[in-house]
Amino acid sequence: MSKFIFVTGGVMSALGKGIAAASIGRLLESRGYKITLQKFDPYLNVDPGTMSPFQHGEVYVTDDGAETDLDLGHYERFTSTKTTKAHNWTAGKIYESILRKERRGDYLGKTVQIIPHVTQEIKDAFFTVVNKNDIVIVEIGGTVGDIESLPFLEAIRQMKLEFGPDILFVHLTLVPFIKTSGELKTKPTQHSVKELRAIGIQPDILLCRTDRALNQDIKAKISLFTNVPLEAVITAQDVDNIYEIPLLFSQENLDSIILNRLGLPLGTRDLTKWKDMVQKSKSPKDEVDIALVGKYAGLQDSYISLNQALCHGGEAHQLKVNISWIEAEDLEHFSPEKVLDFADGILVPGGFGTRGIEGKIKSITYARMQKVPFFGICLGMQCASIEYARNIANLDKANSTEFTKKTPHKIIFKWRELKGVKDLGGTMRLGQYSCLLKKGSLAEKAYGQLEISERHRHRFEFNPAYEKILSDAGLFISGKNPDHDLVEIIEIEDHPWFLGCQFHPEFKSKPMDPHPLFKAFIGASYDYRNQRDKNK
Repeated sequence: MSKFIFVTGGVMSALGKGIAAASIGRLLESRGYKITLQKFDPYLNVDPGTMSPFQHGEVYVTDDGAETDLDLGHYERFTSTKTTKAHNWTAGKIYESILRKERRGDYLGKTVQIIPHVTQEIKDAFFTVVNKNDIVIVEIGGTVGDIESLPFLEAIRQMKLEFGPDILFVHLTLVPFIKTSGELKTKPTQHSVKELRAIGIQPDILLCRTDRALNQDIKAKISLFTNVPLEAVITAQDVDNIYEIPLLFSQENLDSIILNRLGLPLGTRDLTKWKDMVQKSKSPKDEVDIALVGKYAGLQDSYISLNQALCHGGEAHQLKVNISWIEAEDLEHFSPEKVLDFADGILVPGGFGTRGIEGKIKSITYARMQKVPFFGICLGMQCASIEYARNIANLDKANSTEFTKKTPHKIIFKWRELKGVKDLGGTMRLGQYSCLLKKGSLAEKAYGQLEISERHRHRFEFNPAYEKILSDAGLFISGKNPDHDLVEIIEIEDHPWFLGCQFHPEFKSKPMDPHPLFKAFIGASYDYRNQRDKNK
């Protein structure tokens, strides 16, 4: 049987359970083990697909089209794990499955209860990703003490009862520093572990989130009051670069402790390439300024994969990427020349709804006319198509049917409406689709190949009725999906670097394997910066 590591959190949310779990995965892979990671969220939504980014951060999309928690992005960026629908479960998804079974009569007239039926459904879900993995790392969302998390915590308690030494509990908690007294306080950690033990879970390892190193006296105190061995009380110190965390954990021999507890051979740890990547990111040769014109700029977790992909693109050129978060709605009231004149590159990301659209279009007009490198993703690509139709193809009232039904020029249109299918749900194009690139295009130069596949999350498409009109006006359609003949990539040829793509390339970028489009965009932005400096 595979070994299981369950990662829980206490005291407060947003301590970084996802990054901690991913870092553990990175360490175990460096020892030669085959691992995978899962996330269980206690909320009643079936998935986060309909949740506002302000509520839950970005929605991460897998190859098979699952709309998942943003932590799955961390899993894929830190490890070789390829996540699927089976890697993210919510209370809503669990209950939905149980209620379907109950309606079918699968429980044979039994009273369906939290124990054993809900907990058994949760335990069954743990095993859906086992395959040939040596170790499965499972992150339990929420915090200990939340009423909604109790079924999940009860399920992992039962796992320990049933499988004993094959189960390991890692608990992430907070050790705050109180400035007024000049002391680190262990009481929040003590109470968090007390809550866990009250429901029958004794943590094997504590990851103590703190802004400074924990000395042996503090660790000894935590060990004494939590019944966790001293060597298993690990400092999880704040860092500037999240990719340093596996290295910090390795210094405290976290992977050795885990493997010893699970009765597995230590093997030889090899973090050479990871260390090189982190070191290079710390010593950039220069910097580049990117304006990200978005609808959810007030919460950076809304664009966490995008943020990381831009940094990966910068590291490929040994550049520090300075990201300025520009609220698209504000651009509707200000001149883009005043707001964007600092930018070496402009990126307009995805989103839904009408808010801020005209601000995004103004930023695209500025990028096109001032020859500033531009990258439009999903809605950003659609806005670029609308901008081109209005200002170059002379289709003044061009728009998307997402924003208005009255436009005479429906440049962007719902896919199902294009196909004459009634809108009865399942309207999004989700997951991985292939794309054929035109020779000599910016996209082909970036990828170095003519056929690619990327992940999608959108309802609206470029209207094929306007392909010829906009192409005749100079828009270069450089990528199309061969299965449905849908436009995937647009470019402007008389521009240093102007590209919009219908898919979300940020979901496939990794620190040691930057996505080709982000690498090319940052390279073009740096060239623009250098040219602008020369002309000053």
